[in-house]
Amino acid sequence: MFDGMAEPRELRPHQSNAIQMLRQSLGQGFTKVVLQAPTGFGKSITAAKIIESALSKGKRVMFTVPRLTLVDQTVLEFEREGINHIGVIQSNHPRTDATAPVQVATVQTLGRQEIGSRPFDIVIQDECHIHAKIIPQLMDAWPKTVFIGLSATPWARGMGLIWQDLKVASTIPDLIEQGYLSKFHAYAPDDPDLKGIKVARGDYVEGQLATEMSKPALVGSVVNTWLEKGEGRPTLVFGVNCAHAQVLQEQFNRAGVSAGYCDAHTDRVERHLLAKQFREGDIKLVCSVRTLTTGVDWPVSCIVDAAPTKSEILHVQKIGRGLRINPGTEDCLILDHAGNSLRLGLVTSIYHDTLDKTKSGEKQKSETTAKLPKPCSKCETLHLGLICPACGHERKPIPGIETVDGELIEITDKKRVFTMAEKQEFWSMALWLDDDRQKGGKLAKGLYKGKFGVWPQGLTYDRMKPDFSFWNYEKSSRIRYAKRMAKLNK
Repeated sequence: MFDGMAEPRELRPHQSNAIQMLRQSLGQGFTKVVLQAPTGFGKSITAAKIIESALSKGKRVMFTVPRLTLVDQTVLEFEREGINHIGVIQSNHPRTDATAPVQVATVQTLGRQEIGSRPFDIVIQDECHIHAKIIPQLMDAWPKTVFIGLSATPWARGMGLIWQDLKVASTIPDLIEQGYLSKFHAYAPDDPDLKGIKVARGDYVEGQLATEMSKPALVGSVVNTWLEKGEGRPTLVFGVNCAHAQVLQEQFNRAGVSAGYCDAHTDRVERHLLAKQFREGDIKLVCSVRTLTTGVDWPVSCIVDAAPTKSEILHVQKIGRGLRINPGTEDCLILDHAGNSLRLGLVTSIYHDTLDKTKSGEKQKSETTAKLPKPCSKCETLHLGLICPACGHERKPIPGIETVDGELIEITDKKRVFTMAEKQEFWSMALWLDDDRQKGGKLAKGLYKGKFGVWPQGLTYDRMKPDFSFWNYEKSSRIRYAKRMAKLNK
């Protein structure tokens, strides 16, 4: 039971609006309703308020989660909101209590049990875009029960054949504008050639994809780009499969960056330890496959995506891990080595307002409306519209081709304007390193010119011991130099 002193939280306007939209849908006679709400929306507190209202009317509620690791997390969230009599439907769980009016269950456990004769009044399915056979079975067995689906990405094939109504409570651009999600800068260092990769069940074949993405050049690009641009941010790295994610972890560790690893087989104790090390800064990044794409509230401010996908759902879920606002993570850097933002669009551009009704055996129609960014011919920033948001260069339209102005959204890292204080700090660190290596000033000047594009002027010669970000930049500079020398010597 939650024993903290925190008071139940008040609903934010977008959360209150979501509940009102749900009531309107139920009032229209729908009993199977999906609420779409982005990562960081506050689906847990919204669900808690729905449950609280149901309990006040003497109703029984079941809340389902897609994975065992989310059971205890959900119970704690509900208890924080003052919901105390909660049972868990999961084999041998210490919180098993069949008398509790609120039950938290995994869909896997429900699928292995006989459906009870006494139906719940309300069933709330978290991450309802993840198909679970037991949900439509419960819908058939309990025709008078209200089913509510929660998802940031309810775009899965055939959802409209199960659910009756979709309410879009909010979108990623809405929450960024309102200050509930962080702004982001997305950068596409690589656009891997996937022409020879086969597609099965709507996505790239994992084995072939992992082989392509594990090539030394691509793996080296992932590590080197983070060293140069990652700023030492707490980072999640997504690989294609376990072997690929482990290769990435190994290469980061070899580069002197403390990196952890997590997959579907990482047990609860290891995962808690990993989260603790990540929050406390003992490890800078965690490499994983798909296991950290949902239900993770870590203080992330950088996403490294090295796993190409054809799925808008997976693309948005991965980037969403970095959009929550935590102290020190008010903005997010996206390093998209998979090229997903180039093929599928920015997560702020992907939007659907209907549920897919594709039947089994039918080809799913692509209803993607997201405009795809293009590179600026001057600075290579990828953006929408005619004016580059980084350098101001105007893209010249081709004569005879009609153009339409769109919202300008940056995808590569923004061209920063450095302050004199930032330049002085870097110069002081460069001088310290130059003295340590006895380079007579050449190393310091070279590093400064590489960083800022100009020679140092108007700065003092005070020394300062380098910090983590400086060491990463210096290391990436050496790697780039070594690659240039290798090409020249071929």
